[in-house]
Amino acid sequence: MDILTSLVVVPVLTVLALFFVKGLRQARAWAAIGTGIELLLAIWLTVWYLQLRGAGHTEEMLFMRDVLWFKSLNIHYAIGVDGISVALILLTAIVLFAGVFISWHMQELSKEFFISLIVLGTGVFGFFISLDLFTMFLFYELAVIPMYLLIGIWGTGPREYAAMKLTLMLMAGSAFLLVGILGLYFNSAPGGGQLTFNILEIARLDLPMNMQRFLFPLIFMGFGVLGALFPFHTWSPDGHASAPTAVSMLHAGVLMKLGGYGAFRVAMYLLPAAAAEMSWIFIILTAISVLYGAFGALRQTDLKYINAYSSVSHCGLVLFAVLMLNKTSFDGAVLQMLSHGLMTALFFALIGMLYERMHTRDIYKMGGLMKVLPVISSVYVIAGLASLGLPGLSGFVAEMTIFVGAFQHEDLFYRIAVIGSVSAIVVTAVYILRAVGIMLMGPLKNPAFADLPKAAWQERLGILLLLVPIAGMGLFPGWLSEMIMNSLDHIVAKF
Repeated sequence: MDILTSLVVVPVLTVLALFFVKGLRQARAWAAIGTGIELLLAIWLTVWYLQLRGAGHTEEMLFMRDVLWFKSLNIHYAIGVDGISVALILLTAIVLFAGVFISWHMQELSKEFFISLIVLGTGVFGFFISLDLFTMFLFYELAVIPMYLLIGIWGTGPREYAAMKLTLMLMAGSAFLLVGILGLYFNSAPGGGQLTFNILEIARLDLPMNMQRFLFPLIFMGFGVLGALFPFHTWSPDGHASAPTAVSMLHAGVLMKLGGYGAFRVAMYLLPAAAAEMSWIFIILTAISVLYGAFGALRQTDLKYINAYSSVSHCGLVLFAVLMLNKTSFDGAVLQMLSHGLMTALFFALIGMLYERMHTRDIYKMGGLMKVLPVISSVYVIAGLASLGLPGLSGFVAEMTIFVGAFQHEDLFYRIAVIGSVSAIVVTAVYILRAVGIMLMGPLKNPAFADLPKAAWQERLGILLLLVPIAGMGLFPGWLSEMIMNSLDHIVAKF
C-alpha cells in the first residue's frame, strides 16, 4: 500500500477498532495510537518528499497513483502531492494528534466522539491528496458532515442552532461547488474525447472565457464559504463558540484550510483567465473579511468569540493572498494557512483548559491568572504574540510574505487593498494585548480561582505539539518556504 493511501486507511482502521472498545481509557488509547501513527506517516511523507526533490525529481506531483473506480463517468481514485499539500497534511496530523490529548477526559460518549473526530480527519487527509475533482468533493463532504454531530451532541451553549447554521451554510457552499465541478467536467473534452475530473488534465486545457467567467465565482465562493469569505462567514463564530475544544481546534486549525486550498488548487489553477479578470471583486470581499474579523474580535469578551473572529480575519488574509496572483503571495498564503492552523488550534486548546477549570470564557470574570496558571497563561501570551506577528514566531513569517508579495503589484487598487489589510495588524495587537492584560495580569480578581489545578501531562503534551512548530516555523522558515515555492512554478506560469 502506498504512503498516501495509508493516510486514509489508518484512520479508517482506527475507527473500526474504536467500534469494539469499551470505556474512556480504551477509546482514548486507540485514538492516540491511530492519530500518532498518522503523525509519523505525515513526518515520513515530508522527509521522503524533500529527499526526492533534493534528488532531482521535478514532476508536478509525487507519489501519484491512479485507479479507475467508476468507469461510466471516468471517476478515478487519483492521488498525488506537491509541497503545498505535504505541508497541509503535516499540519492536519499535528492538530489531530494534539486534539486527542486535549480531549483526554471526554466523558460523554467518548468512543463516539473520537470516531467522529477521526472521520473528520480522514476527510481532510483525503481532500489534500486527491487529484480527481469528484473524489476530492467526496472527501470534502466527509470532512464537513461530522461537524454537525460534533457540535450538536458535544457542544455547549446554543449548540443545536450553531450546528444547524454551520451545516446549512456549508451545504449551500457545497451546492455551488458541485455545480462548478460538474461544469469543469462537462467542458473537459472540447475536442469530443472522454470527459474527466482529473485536475492535471483539466489544467492543460484552455477553457472558453465565457465558461470561466461562469464557473470561477461558483467555485471560489463555494470554497470561500468554508474559508470564512465575507459575507458568508457568519456560521464560523457561532460554530467555534459552541464546539467542544478539540473540534474547535480542528475546525479552525484544519477544516477552514480546505477553503483556502480548494480556492487555490481548483478555482485559481483551473480557471486562471477568469481569476485574473475577476480577482478585484473578491479582493474587496477578502479585505473586508480581514478588517471586519479584526474589529469583530475587538468587541468580544468571550474568549472563543475573540479567537473565532480572529480566524475570520486570518483566513480572509489567506484568500486575499491567493488573489494577488504572484509567487511570493501564493507562498505567503500557504504559510499563513500553516501558521494560523497551528496558533488557532493552540488558542482553542488553551481556552478549553481555562473553561474546564473556571466554567467561564468571559475575560472580565478573570484576572491575575498568570500567578495561578503560569504554564497555560505563558503559552497564551506566546500564541497571542504569534497571532499579532511578532518576529521569531510563525505569524510574522506568513504575514510578511503575504504583504511583500501583494505589494509587488504596481496597480494602485491592489496597493490600497494591501495597506487596508496591513492595518488589521494594529487592531490584532489591540485585542490580543487587551485580552492578555485583563485576564492574565494584575491581582487575582476572583478568590475562587486561587487553587485551580495546574496543567496536566496530557495538556502539556498537546500544548507542546503545537507550540514547537509555531516557534520552529518562525525561526527556521527556509526549508518550508522553499518546499512550497518549488511547487508553485507550474501554477504561476498560468498567470
